[in-house]
Amino acid sequence: MTLRANYYDLAAKAMQILMNQESYLREQFSASDTVTLATWELVKLRVSQLNQCAFCIDMHSKDALRQGESQERIIGLSAWRGMHLYSQLELVALDWAELLSSGEAVDDKSYHRVVDALGEQAVVDLTIAINAINSWNRVAKTFKPEVGSHKPQ
Repeated sequence: MTLRANYYDLAAKAMQILMNQESYLREQFSASDTVTLATWELVKLRVSQLNQCAFCIDMHSKDALRQGESQERIIGLSAWRGMHLYSQLELVALDWAELLSSGEAVDDKSYHRVVDALGEQAVVDLTIAINAINSWNRVAKTFKPEVGSHKPQ
């Protein structure tokens, strides 16, 4: 494979903005009773599956395992609707992630269902998180960092 531009070096200020966003989200989900860090990791992995971003699927699978996620739940994520492995709150978050990632309009019924389940603050933060991973997926698919090179922190 041909090496592509090093987007971290060439757009260091922009990457710092994205990393600051990740820090904000980590702080929010660390303190949340609804969308937890574990749920956030599942959402990042599921959206990366939808976008077929190999680098991000590798990264978020490794990160989820390191955080204590089970292999069964990671493997089952591609068919989460048919699995009985996820909590009701995780199901709501995954459904919201798929809706927003599809590009379809968000109708009032869908919006109120997620707000009723998670609360307004969590929906705002989750929406930002879903937007972020969709963005990261597009950057990674464009510049193709080496799949397998991510080392969990």
